[in-house]
Amino acid sequence: MEMLHTLVANNSVAISAWILIIAYIFIATEKIPKVTVALVGGVITIILGLVSQSKILDGSINPEYFINFIDFNVIFLLVSMMIIVLITTKSGVFNYIANELLKMTKGHPIKVLIALGLFTAFVSAFLDNVTTVILIMPITFSIAKKMDINPIPFLLTEVFASNIGGTATLIGDPPNIIIGSAGGLTFMDFVKELTGVVVVILIAVVAFLVICFRKSLKTTEEKMLEVTKIDNSHTIVDKALMIRSMIVLVLVITGFVLHDMIHMETCVVAMLGASVLLLFEKPTEILRDVEWNTIFFFVGLFIIIGGLEASGGIKLMADWVLTVTKGSESATAMIILWASGIISGVIDNIPYTATMAPMIGEIQAKMGHDYAYPLWWCLSLGACLGGNMTIIGAAANVIVSENAAKEGHPIMFMQFLKYGIPVVAISLIISTAYIYLRFLI
Repeated sequence: MEMLHTLVANNSVAISAWILIIAYIFIATEKIPKVTVALVGGVITIILGLVSQSKILDGSINPEYFINFIDFNVIFLLVSMMIIVLITTKSGVFNYIANELLKMTKGHPIKVLIALGLFTAFVSAFLDNVTTVILIMPITFSIAKKMDINPIPFLLTEVFASNIGGTATLIGDPPNIIIGSAGGLTFMDFVKELTGVVVVILIAVVAFLVICFRKSLKTTEEKMLEVTKIDNSHTIVDKALMIRSMIVLVLVITGFVLHDMIHMETCVVAMLGASVLLLFEKPTEILRDVEWNTIFFFVGLFIIIGGLEASGGIKLMADWVLTVTKGSESATAMIILWASGIISGVIDNIPYTATMAPMIGEIQAKMGHDYAYPLWWCLSLGACLGGNMTIIGAAANVIVSENAAKEGHPIMFMQFLKYGIPVVAISLIISTAYIYLRFLI
């Protein structure tokens, strides 16, 4: 055993890097559930001593204690927002809003596509992407059936809009939650720096998709009329729950906005909101539906990356990037933006972001806050927007493709790629111009 510990100590960077690489491979191939991969990798990291099992070392807190590497700001924010969304969704309020929006289009197919895209993007800025597409898909299939139109153009627009909209805020996409915690960035920082450019990207992408799908978006006047007659009178199933949950949701988002004034972390604000809503619910029923797979995936992943960080591997990565770019802020920013966009198209953007965030933290420690500030936004834009490239690039993509297949409208890998590549290219080109003009000129 002592021999093993000596071997690990002498090769800690290489061993921790290989654990992360092997975990990435298994996560990407999806042969084993990713939560299992992350937890197994985390346990191996602890057993090998890459991070410590001991909380106390020589009478003080051990900096390499494995719990220290789990970002509980991320964990508690995710769990709390999941609880708030689950309870709010039960009221039917999101379906009600979507139906009203569709009635406003008067059944015109192109207007329906634009409305679904904009609604999905807006909701994705505040709810996680998977929840948003699960909410909107049944409405989409129903509308497409009424209009006798293939639902795939609507579904593709929704999934692209979901990943774009999620980029706009701190809570819109898990990579942003990781970046916000690692970079000490607030909800309003994300609104200030990203929401504007995300709106531009969304408009450009929806316009592109309208051009692509315009020939297939045709129906009769009679079928258009059916959309305007959607019965929305029974969509809200619990009015008291709707009022209560919407008040809490608005107050929680207000708390995020007022972070600098109230001096409460976003995770604490979200926990407070979730706790208030749980007072009126049966906690076992709500907690049963929380995506615990995602939560424990994060836990295992943080421990694996903690091993690489404790061994000095993250610092080596940061030094390598600065060496390649010769310290140029512009070159570093562009490498992070485009590499993040391309890599996140083929692997899960959560582990990628969880690996890159500490690296940018190291660059910030070495080069200063002002140098690193644009890099956080490059990572966010690249990681979140890159997920639109392939059908496996983001969880929302997989959910939509699986449900489309069940409904008899399968979305093929190459079909998704045909639209995904230009959507990501448009997104990254606009992001490049924004980053350069906003921070680097």
